[in-house]
Amino acid sequence: MPASVVAAEPLALAFLDLRQYHPGHVLVIPRQHLPDVRALDDATAAAVMLLVARVARAVDAAFPNDGLSVWHSAGPGAHQEVPHLHVHVHPRRLGDGLLRIYPAAPAHPERATLEAWATRLRDLLGASGTPAI
Repeated sequence: MPASVVAAEPLALAFLDLRQYHPGHVLVIPRQHLPDVRALDDATAAAVMLLVARVARAVDAAFPNDGLSVWHSAGPGAHQEVPHLHVHVHPRRLGDGLLRIYPAAPAHPERATLEAWATRLRDLLGASGTPAI
C-alpha cells in the first residue's frame, strides 16, 4: 500500500495516517513486524521513541494545534485495530472531544496499594531495569 512517508530510519518509519481527524496525524512504526510494545527489543524501542519525539516536534511546528496526543494501543482490550506496533502522533485542538481516556475522574488507590504495585513491577524489571520476565 502506498504511504506518504515523513521520515525513514534504519529501524523505524513515520508516515501520515490515512485517517486524518486533524491534519498532521502521523504513525511511527518499527520496520520489523512486531505486534505491540511488549515485543520490542531495546534498540528498536529507542529508535521508535526517538523518531516519535522528532515527529512530534515537526507536527507541532507544521500544523495548528493546542497540544499533541501520542499513543499506542496494545491488544484487543486496548482496542488495537492493526496487529503491527504503531505509535500515533496526533495534533489536538481544545474541545475536539477526541480520545478522552477517562469518562470520569479515576479512583486514587491508597499509598500502600500503589507501593505494592510498584514493588511487583520493580521485581519483574530487576535491579538494572532489564526485565526478569
